[in-house]
Amino acid sequence: MSSKKVKPVKAAPQATSSRSTYILGGLAVVVIAVVVIAGVLWSSNRSKPRNEGYGGVSNSAVQVTTDADGGILVGLPDATTTIDLYEDPMCPYCAELEHTNGQEMAQKIDEGSLAVRYHTLDFLNRLSASGDYSSRAAGALMCVADSGDAIAFSAFHTALFSSDNQPAENGSSDLSNADLADLARDAGANDEAVTCIADGAKVADATAAAQTGREALAATGAAGTPAV
Repeated sequence: MSSKKVKPVKAAPQATSSRSTYILGGLAVVVIAVVVIAGVLWSSNRSKPRNEGYGGVSNSAVQVTTDADGGILVGLPDATTTIDLYEDPMCPYCAELEHTNGQEMAQKIDEGSLAVRYHTLDFLNRLSASGDYSSRAAGALMCVADSGDAIAFSAFHTALFSSDNQPAENGSSDLSNADLADLARDAGANDEAVTCIADGAKVADATAAAQTGREALAATGAAGTPAV
């Protein structure tokens, strides 16, 4: 009987100590789990489209114009902030930017709090199957911009950078002028813009604008795309 009484007394501190260890250990596991889960959620949310479901520019008052240096400005005339965005149609990271922030930018453009001046570069021509895809896609964007239809331009820009349409670097094929023209038509571009793209009418202008854009980008100290 005495041994039975003593045993619980001796075991009680051990049980308490052991229980504390288990509690602290359990808390540590929970904290680690929370940190891991938070990291996973942050990583997945980082690439999740912002303002998903908004779509492209939809305000008919938004204007699109081509600057003298070939930059394409999209926004309301009284937009409070203007940013310069440098990108290449072949650039996968530019596609990520469009995927993540494109709809958010479109909403800000519609609201008048943002205007975007697009500078389309062509340094990744060398990684395209045709050898000049970036230049041709840049020329296609110019064709749509010259139509003055900002809604069609926004939709076409989004389509160019979608995973369904953007050619892979060092891929075996890319989009022909006819393919680009069809893509623009589907985005709402008018017949004149579609013909301009099919004929490659703006490729030379886009090539010159890309060189100017590269020099402007270098002057900012940035070395690659996308750059804002």
